[in-house]
Amino acid sequence: MPYAITNRCIQCDNCLPQCPQGAIKLMEGEYWIDPILCNDCQGYSIPQCIVSCPVNSPVPYQAKKGRCKSDARITPSAKLFADSKSHPFASSIIIWELCNVLAQRQSLLWESNTAGELYYQRQINSGKGTIAVQITDSIEQEAPIALKGTEALSAIAAFDIRSACMHLIYAAHATNLDQPWQEEFIISDRQIEEYLGLEKRKDLSKSAKLALIKELAQQPCKLIASINIPPQRKIKGVFLEKSRLWHLLEIQHHFQADELGCKHLIGLTFKIKAGKWAQYFLNRQACKERTAFYQYGNLPKPLLSAIMSIWQQHEGAARMMLWLLFKTKMGREQRITIPTLMKVAYGEQKLSQVALLPEHRQRLLRIFESDLEVLNHYGLKPLFDPVTYPLEIQPLWTKLIDIPEDAEAALEFWIDDASNGNRLTDAAPRGKWNRLMNARILYFEMPSQWQKQLTKSKKKRTSHRKTKLKPQIALSRENILESRKKLGLSQRDLAQLTGKSQSWIRDIENGRFQAKLEDLMLLRKALGMN
Repeated sequence: MPYAITNRCIQCDNCLPQCPQGAIKLMEGEYWIDPILCNDCQGYSIPQCIVSCPVNSPVPYQAKKGRCKSDARITPSAKLFADSKSHPFASSIIIWELCNVLAQRQSLLWESNTAGELYYQRQINSGKGTIAVQITDSIEQEAPIALKGTEALSAIAAFDIRSACMHLIYAAHATNLDQPWQEEFIISDRQIEEYLGLEKRKDLSKSAKLALIKELAQQPCKLIASINIPPQRKIKGVFLEKSRLWHLLEIQHHFQADELGCKHLIGLTFKIKAGKWAQYFLNRQACKERTAFYQYGNLPKPLLSAIMSIWQQHEGAARMMLWLLFKTKMGREQRITIPTLMKVAYGEQKLSQVALLPEHRQRLLRIFESDLEVLNHYGLKPLFDPVTYPLEIQPLWTKLIDIPEDAEAALEFWIDDASNGNRLTDAAPRGKWNRLMNARILYFEMPSQWQKQLTKSKKKRTSHRKTKLKPQIALSRENILESRKKLGLSQRDLAQLTGKSQSWIRDIENGRFQAKLEDLMLLRKALGMN
């Protein structure tokens, strides 16, 4: 049972150095025991705070029940996600790399420099520039010191993938400021709970939630970067050495005392400021003058709650989801190779090891296909390349999606499947691993609620062109279904003719979503309607 310090405390400082867990802290001029760290001095016959206290101030901690009224707090910055869907966020290459470090951690290739400091480096702009990320254990020093050797490795292992969500929240707040490298923003624990969906977690006590929020909020601030990008036309070069990405200026702890005088932590407030990188990559005025960049994207709120839900059981899927946020620019078509996705999800080193051990390939394949199914469940539907990733090597769940819900239609489906040469229940073909190493995914379809927000500006730019083309290629789902049946084509046949998946054809015919202009042109050509 943890202990708490009552108002009988005379601040003699006897207990502070005696605590073996470092749970006793001096905050706002008063002593407080963190119940998350306090373990009742296991290994000792009597808690050391009781032994050293002359006035018997420590008492067994009793967590407060019910809702806790808060004292006066600093007003936080405006809430994000005003529409409950998405919010702009800084999406420059440096933000992407920091997100990758927080998500992939030990899976990255870390190296040591001549001083013994551990770093992860990536070349950008076709090798003309570099970004090197290092770890520091301090969040307060103006000139941070990079960690070395085993100390750095331990710090990397302690990172939580959920801190990448906090990093993205910081990047979203930065876009609300005109000069984020000079201005600061304030976030409260209540806002963070809402953004991450922690308010729905009934299994966590208030103190456990606050401890988790505090840890996640600090981790992005422990990364420092050295950026070396040469000049580009009017834009000056970027040369930063061991610069913090995020400055955690202050953490305010909000307490409330009970009838015994024990102080309970009931809230946190964080004061954050972006680092010098924002002057080069999030500078709205300089971007108008073409002397700097202003790079931003849209951060869907469901992405944060999805990461918080799957991070433990499906960490590979969470890593891919965070990577795709930047890679695909949420909806732009990208041909992504399967080895690239696997390196993102499980690390280059693990993929190399599995490639040399055939007995482990099947297990990694099952994990990868399960992670793809998780992405599909959250609306990130992979569209497989029919040439390099044909149906026979696709995951089983993609084939089961095509089973009709109607009983008679399902029976007909299984009868047709039994008459085919390749059946759904057949074992995977030999050499599937080698074929996957050459396979690719054309792109990931995004959830409709994300896509509407993210393509809003694109629609404005192409509205005139669409009004001219739309009458020529307009095609209803009834037209597609009728034309396909007249030609005697199955959904699978039409999918092969258009280079799409069978589930995509089925969704189009069921009216679940509308095809893009270029896809409508493919359908008209395949159905002979040009």
